Amino acid sequence: AEFTLQPIRRFGLDAAILFSDIMTPVEGMGIELDFDPGPVIHNPVRNRADVDRLRIPDPGETVPFVMETIGILRGELPGTAPLIGFAGAPWTLFCYVVEGQGSKTFIRAKSFLFAEPDSARVLLNKLADAMTAYLRAQAEAGAQALMIFDSWAGLLSPYEFRSFALPAVRRTIEGLRDLGLPLIYFPNQGSSLLEDATLAGADVLGIDWRTPLSRARAIVGPDVAVQGNLDPAALFAPREALGTQIRRVLMEAGPHPGHIFNLGHGIERATDPDTVAFLVDKVHEWTQEAIG
Repeated sequence: AEFTLQPIRRFGLDAAILFSDIMTPVEGMGIELDFDPGPVIHNPVRNRADVDRLRIPDPGETVPFVMETIGILRGELPGTAPLIGFAGAPWTLFCYVVEGQGSKTFIRAKSFLFAEPDSARVLLNKLADAMTAYLRAQAEAGAQALMIFDSWAGLLSPYEFRSFALPAVRRTIEGLRDLGLPLIYFPNQGSSLLEDATLAGADVLGIDWRTPLSRARAIVGPDVAVQGNLDPAALFAPREALGTQIRRVLMEAGPHPGHIFNLGHGIERATDPDTVAFLVDKVHEWTQEAIG
């Protein structure tokens, strides 16, 4: 809870996002997980028997501390900063539980997808159902919006995305729709996937820095909001150059509603906090100027 609150206190951000890890809920499925420093899985999924042994856990029993954290946050966050809960997308979690650790290529995971497509779909559906339960529990605990991170969506061709990742994430989103909360889906490195990603059914699509927001809006249409898409490395530029980058993102988003300014991916750990403060101040200042 403290880690979630600190950016709100320091920067006056417009929303808070729960501090956790996307792998947290998979332990309850029967995955033996450590961090060293990234995720290391001691019993990776490598065949249909491994898939079948996984269960759909009750988040209230397996990760009660997450719901406790949300309760603390709702009591301490200012009313101007809603709380975003989140989970990993089925495909991204699939990558880790099959590979057994982090990777740049996730070749074991992709090989499993091609070699055992039926088993892969069963695993993706299990992960989708587990994340639906996890996100519903976060909503019941007080989260006011829900975000699904598909960090490794860009590993897939459009065909494999449509065949495997998209049905699974759509399954999760459809299982949350009745909550009436804003739903955000972020297909990282998904420039070639945006048209299909729109079919996932989320209210908002996260856009990384590889696609101009004007192009993204033209692809996803007027009914889906966009989030992004400043390159995190731009925060290492001199202030004047950073200001130019910020204005470019705002101009690409255009005057229409439905843009959440954000980085195009996670912030780099060496980023100067004072530069983040500059970014937040400029976005607020220039957005107010634009809307009069």
